Amino acid sequence: MAAAEGSLVREGRASLAAFLLGASVAALPLLLSAPPALLAGPGLQGRAALALHVAGINALLLLLYRPPLYQIAIRACFLGFAFGCGLLLSVGQSSWKHFGWYMCSLSLFHYSEYLVTAINNPRSLSLDSFLLNHSVEYTLAALSSWIEFTVEKIIYPEMKQITWLSTVGLLTVIFGDCLRKAAMLTAGSNFNHIVQNEKSDTHTLVTSGVYGWFRHPSYVGWFYWSIGTQVLLCNPVCVVGYTLASWRFFRERIEEEEFTLIHFFGVEYLEYKKKVPSGLPFIKGVKVEL
Repeated sequence: MAAAEGSLVREGRASLAAFLLGASVAALPLLLSAPPALLAGPGLQGRAALALHVAGINALLLLLYRPPLYQIAIRACFLGFAFGCGLLLSVGQSSWKHFGWYMCSLSLFHYSEYLVTAINNPRSLSLDSFLLNHSVEYTLAALSSWIEFTVEKIIYPEMKQITWLSTVGLLTVIFGDCLRKAAMLTAGSNFNHIVQNEKSDTHTLVTSGVYGWFRHPSYVGWFYWSIGTQVLLCNPVCVVGYTLASWRFFRERIEEEEFTLIHFFGVEYLEYKKKVPSGLPFIKGVKVEL
């Protein structure tokens, strides 16, 4: 899987093609000369069109790729399909419009995690780079947000139509995801989804770019992205829950990571730590005196 830094390896190219194939579902209304609401709605015709589209793409992927590339392609295609469906929901005045924004945000976040890793650090690239199986807690958090949105939409539908609040959430999501991806790109091959216990020969301390603003910009971005998704959905319970759970997770993760960074870089990291904040509220990291 060796490749020059900044180039796109075979796995990355396959994932990009598959993501775009999946996202092509958003073009079905044009191909069928049908309104987007027909495909996004509960009607039989819309469901049949979506089912045929999915079956056709899966058959194409089976013809184009063999394992393990197919395993990569099918995940990227699923995320692209979710993105395309989100676009369909976002069009017009559907009561699920804001959920469509959320689907686009969620699917693009997970796919771009894989794509940026494929560009920056292909040696660490794996199916786990999609972060689809991040943890049981992450999956339960996502399920709880969908349940809250649906229940509150049934009981009090007006609550899910606060466009200005959903717009604030969407802007927070965009900011958070852009900050995280900027951190990944700035760190280059130094970035890894897994905290490293051994220092590689090429591992350097990155302090430039967004790392000059925060010590942990990728965590800052993910923190605000996660909260933004719940503001977007107008989920008051999950806004509180996500904030507390994310804060606790990143506090523990930062402490774990900083023990490793101090071991790797010693005084150099301690000096950097004194000058640059973690970026997350009330999280100062490991307390070590020079």
